[in-house]
Amino acid sequence: MGSLSGFFALRERGTTVAREVRGGVTTFVAMAYIILLNPIILAGATDVTGAKLSIPQLTTATALAAAVSTLLMAVIGNAPFGLAAGLGLNAVVAYQAAPYMTWPQAMGLVVLQGLLIILLAVSGVRRLIMDAIPLALKHAISVGIGLFIALIGLVDAGFVARGIGTPVQLGATGHLAGWPVSVFCFGLLLMIALYVRRTPGAILISIAVTTVVAIVVDEVFTIAPRSWGVVEPRIPDSVISAPDFGLLGQFDLFGGFARAGVVTATVVLFTLVLSGFFDAMGTIIGVSDEAGLVDEQGRVPRLGAILTVDGVAAAIGGATSSSAGTVFVESAAGVGEGARTGLASVATGGLLALTLLFTPITMVVPAAAAAPALVLVGALMMTQSRNVPWQDLDVAIPAFLTIALMPFTYSITNGVGAGVIAYVTVKAARGRFGEIHWLLWIVALIFAAYFAIDAFEGLIS
Repeated sequence: MGSLSGFFALRERGTTVAREVRGGVTTFVAMAYIILLNPIILAGATDVTGAKLSIPQLTTATALAAAVSTLLMAVIGNAPFGLAAGLGLNAVVAYQAAPYMTWPQAMGLVVLQGLLIILLAVSGVRRLIMDAIPLALKHAISVGIGLFIALIGLVDAGFVARGIGTPVQLGATGHLAGWPVSVFCFGLLLMIALYVRRTPGAILISIAVTTVVAIVVDEVFTIAPRSWGVVEPRIPDSVISAPDFGLLGQFDLFGGFARAGVVTATVVLFTLVLSGFFDAMGTIIGVSDEAGLVDEQGRVPRLGAILTVDGVAAAIGGATSSSAGTVFVESAAGVGEGARTGLASVATGGLLALTLLFTPITMVVPAAAAAPALVLVGALMMTQSRNVPWQDLDVAIPAFLTIALMPFTYSITNGVGAGVIAYVTVKAARGRFGEIHWLLWIVALIFAAYFAIDAFEGLIS
């Protein structure tokens, strides 16, 4: 225990082995859905030849890549972050890359993305960019991520849905209806009650209890198909499933440029790099801030190692054909349970590895049981708004755009980009050029190109 505590700096970060394990398990439960969802997204698309990927092989690849990447984060980065195939990034691969090239060629671009991010991390450029972002905007990123993950939880649970005549509404019909939503409400209220009573393991206990309730409800009542979401709370027919490693190593680094053309392949690669770069950056800043790991200057400990592992995770995702891996925002659920070090990631990574054999068991927790954790942690992350100097318009307007656009556009990258562009614009308009870090000019221009990528691609074509 002494050597374990020393390696992960448990005492320095004010935590314990039990708290770290509990936090790691909570992170796993909150992100386990990706093992089922990622294969569904990728297998739902066809490449330029009409070929489809195998769901059993994708399930194995997703779990393996997530486990290896998360364990690397534990040992190298000593951070409480779970990593897996990033939502949004897998959509780029499935619907922007695959229609113009074969699956191995699309995954080759993902490997290239990872290598480029590793290069940016090792060279120190990525850290320089993170350090160049004003501290107030870093706090705004935390708040924006809080709103974002809360919205994810509400949408996944069916509490919030697309409306008729409105972008969103309460429930699918404008009212709360159906057992899955009722189970979610029960789980959320239970979690809040346990948390405010400072019950150890409040989040994890609530998820477990709500899962049991969901299983009982599903057995007793007739539930419409897909009402629970991707994961249905049913006792599996079997406990063990054999992994299929057929997709490992099936990638072609540069074939996509020849098949799809240099312009198309470059645009896809640019989108992957920028999204992966800033999604992870925002998540790392936001979750670290919530964990109390950020110092007075907004710096994260062992940041270089963390950023390097994030790049390695992207490359691993391409090499396993599971799409680019990245830091998962659901790691905030584990932080809310007390996780502060890489020991939590050991627990998360170990459980992800077990899913290679026990996938049927892990696919029991429905969104209705896991989503309350995202809503509660989102509320906790909102408290970082007290650190934004709202009386200073130079910062308040960029901070607001950062916060608002993350949930409104369902993208951390969009929020960060809008905030940086607004910050540079406001400072320049007031003639305060000396307060703009030179790197922010470059980042603002990159984001401007990113937001105009469709027009840019059409102009070149």
